[in-house]
Amino acid sequence: MRAQFLGRSVPASVLAAVAILAAAPAVLPSFYTYLLALALVMGLLATSLNLALGYGGIYQFHHAVFYGVGAYTAALAITRWGWPAWAAFLAGPPAAALTGWLIGWVCVRLTRLYFGMLQISLGSLLWVIVLRWYSFTGGDNGIHGIPLPPILRPVENVYYLILAAVAASLAALYLIVRSPFGATLQAVRDNPQRCQVVGIDVRVHRLVAIIIAAFFAGAAGVLYVALERSVFPNMLFWVLSLEILVMCLLGGWFTFLGPMLGAAIVVTLRIIAGRYTENWTTILGIMLILLIFFMPEGVMGHVQERMIRMRSQAPRPRPGAGPDA
Repeated sequence: MRAQFLGRSVPASVLAAVAILAAAPAVLPSFYTYLLALALVMGLLATSLNLALGYGGIYQFHHAVFYGVGAYTAALAITRWGWPAWAAFLAGPPAAALTGWLIGWVCVRLTRLYFGMLQISLGSLLWVIVLRWYSFTGGDNGIHGIPLPPILRPVENVYYLILAAVAASLAALYLIVRSPFGATLQAVRDNPQRCQVVGIDVRVHRLVAIIIAAFFAGAAGVLYVALERSVFPNMLFWVLSLEILVMCLLGGWFTFLGPMLGAAIVVTLRIIAGRYTENWTTILGIMLILLIFFMPEGVMGHVQERMIRMRSQAPRPRPGAGPDA
């Protein structure tokens, strides 16, 4: 059975969304084009977390560390080692995946909260290294004004680069989720003991899921560098990991496109509401409380559930009744 969203398959929904988003810069001011680009980057980051957390049931509480590693790898390769920008961009996701393998290899020996706490500890260690290594990473000042090719100067060009990369990444993630590996990963999430009994290596499946999620988180970090031309230590801080988790909860962490919607809500609140009040996080907190009480499955999960109920309650045609009956 194919995954559905509002009566369409997920690939059809993504293609329709890409077509609409591709036309956006022609009708929107540059600020809103930038806002859309940032929402797409954060949406990819949240979707990568959802592969491990929503589909794998892995307590990945410090996902931001892979985002930061991807961004810092690209930034350091350009500014410290003199790499061409495009080569540096390609190096970011593999570096994040390697970090995911190292952290995951240690953490998969534990489960649930113990896994989450150890991952937070290892991720915080990387954050401290980035924060204190002034001569290499710039310390708490970060790295700003990263030189990029002239073609990436207009925000519209960066937007199209991000849109293409995010669409390709979503397609790859969707294929992974719908593959036999994705089905096994969901079985591991639902009943790891039974999976072990039938011969499935639970640790290996969880480790592979962490590596894949880290790779796409690193890709999101590289896209952020293309958009902002800067990196800073808070990209590896646990608070950002909490924000990514909120994006998944808001949109619906058991749906494929839910984290994209959650990211759009959080980014819009942070930038639009942040222009009028410093207490935008209070608004986000109130939204979360209401969500927990009235839509615990997230916005998109709630909409999908309502659509399924409406279809099941719709009157079915009588057998043998033709159009003239």
